Amino acid sequence: MTGWVQIAGLGPGAEELVTPQAAQALAEATDIIGYIPYVARVPDREGLVKHASDNRVELDRSRHALELASAGRRVVVVSSGDPGVFAMASAVFEAVENGPPAWRDLDIRVLPGITAMLAASARAGAPLGHDFCAINLSDNLKPWSLIEKRLRLAAEADFAMAFYNPRSKSRPEGFAKALDVLKEACGDTRPVIFARAVSTPEESLRIVPLPDCTPEMADMRTMVLVGSSRTRIIDREGAPIVYTPRSTP
Repeated sequence: MTGWVQIAGLGPGAEELVTPQAAQALAEATDIIGYIPYVARVPDREGLVKHASDNRVELDRSRHALELASAGRRVVVVSSGDPGVFAMASAVFEAVENGPPAWRDLDIRVLPGITAMLAASARAGAPLGHDFCAINLSDNLKPWSLIEKRLRLAAEADFAMAFYNPRSKSRPEGFAKALDVLKEACGDTRPVIFARAVSTPEESLRIVPLPDCTPEMADMRTMVLVGSSRTRIIDREGAPIVYTPRSTP
């Protein structure tokens, strides 16, 4: 087979945060497949076919990519951030596992990218500088009871936490419930970072003590980072620095 599939992360937004490896794959591709706004980030050029689709058809997109590669096309499946973090890489491999045996012989590669969690952390300082966990707060693919269990256990273990998809328009109550769980489980004033649209012209960064956090501070373009009990704030002129020391008491 001469076709291939590369699953690329386009980073958090700024073009300079797209890796050279991903840029090379895009330059060589005959087809781009992905969620509508991510496909729109790839410039049009002669010979390139763009296949944009809605955000709830990940397995359909994956099968389409594998079918095109089987026919000899060079396909890049695009995600924002890193394709292996709550994105398309796992969907492609799920399609491979449950698809025709020939798909397992395709040339499939995952190209890492800079995920929003790391971009937001870098903007704030180093809040994820020690042990941390990442949790997707969307209950589209898992029940709220499981999200709540993971939040409580992460707080009990004193992880710093990074939250993807904190608050959707269709289910805004989820983030309110998450904040209630954290305020009860943590019981302190650890800093929470609301980093919206990092690396884009709409970027904003806000640092709020946990008890003062409200659901309206986040939307689906916001990465929420919650410090551990040991996370520190260095006050200075301009934006403060938030970091979690690597040493333990």
